[in-house]
Amino acid sequence: MLELVVANLKVRPFRTLISVIGVALGVVLIVLFTGLARGMTQEMAKRATNWKAEIVFSRPGGMDLTSSTLNVSTAYVEKLDQIDGVQSTTPVGRYITPSSKGRFGIQQLDGIVWEQFAAMNDMELIEGRPPQANDEAIVDERQMRDDHLKLGDTVELFGNKPYKVIGVFSPPSGSRIKISLAALQEALEVNDKCTYILVKVRDGADPAAVAARINEALPGNTVNLSSDIVTDAQERIPALNTFLRILVGLGAFVSVIFVLLSMYTTITERRKEIGILKSMGASKGFIMRAIEGEAFLIGVMGVLLGLAVAFLASVGIGRAFELAFEFSTGWVGTAVIIAIVGSLAGALYPAWRASTIDPVEVMANE
Repeated sequence: MLELVVANLKVRPFRTLISVIGVALGVVLIVLFTGLARGMTQEMAKRATNWKAEIVFSRPGGMDLTSSTLNVSTAYVEKLDQIDGVQSTTPVGRYITPSSKGRFGIQQLDGIVWEQFAAMNDMELIEGRPPQANDEAIVDERQMRDDHLKLGDTVELFGNKPYKVIGVFSPPSGSRIKISLAALQEALEVNDKCTYILVKVRDGADPAAVAARINEALPGNTVNLSSDIVTDAQERIPALNTFLRILVGLGAFVSVIFVLLSMYTTITERRKEIGILKSMGASKGFIMRAIEGEAFLIGVMGVLLGLAVAFLASVGIGRAFELAFEFSTGWVGTAVIIAIVGSLAGALYPAWRASTIDPVEVMANE
């Protein structure tokens, strides 16, 4: 059986190659794009939680991904400093707006008090100075490279308001663009407010116990451990999982259609060969197994080609555009199963048609 299957594939190498490429395309769609989605969301998550502060104090809804609300009074800073176990605090404002320049179609800005924020999170300026005036901004190294910026250039924020780039910070944390908290409050016309307050606990203190004391002293607010804020970054991106499911369905559809079309045309051209096999005693089951065997080998070759292309493409894209890829065994396994099952499903109807060929009719006509 194996020799017959391999021989049939070799007889029409170009058609076999096209079928393999079709299956590989489905694998690449699933593996490459799910890896890109996971990599970018995890990178965003790492930046969002690249804090040394153990506790994040906010109001309900203030830490949602799409939230741009400055709804926490900065008066809470003094109250938090008085709670047992708290070493230091710093308020942070966050503004999110749709932007064609953002990698996710959004642009995020952080308003901070640089000296407090940097000291708490072990950050430093590798070039320039911190923002002081309300039209100054600092960016991380990645933003400098992506936008081809240099110190003294301007970036347009809040629509078309120019801000002068006067410093570069490292390591990346939260937004890649930061301005002073006072500048953000002025731009949004909100005084004495922030989005959340980072709280660092004293050495030896239990963050969970300190968080409990904050909840008791300041009820009605939201107190999170920073380690718990992002458990799965994909859950924080609206409709991302829906997008990935659609992508998987598209990959399965591509695999099924390519194999179906290839096998159907192959059966049409091989009617005489199949008629001869049946006249020699080949059963319907034998014919169907032979066709499905061809589809299985096409699926296996498509999987190998697709995985190779996906991984090589991820390396090239990562180096060219500094995009992060994170492949998971779950999604890779899903791609493999879909490619194999899709190939077998695509060949099912052609295999059935082949098994119903009447050898007498074929011999009479040909």
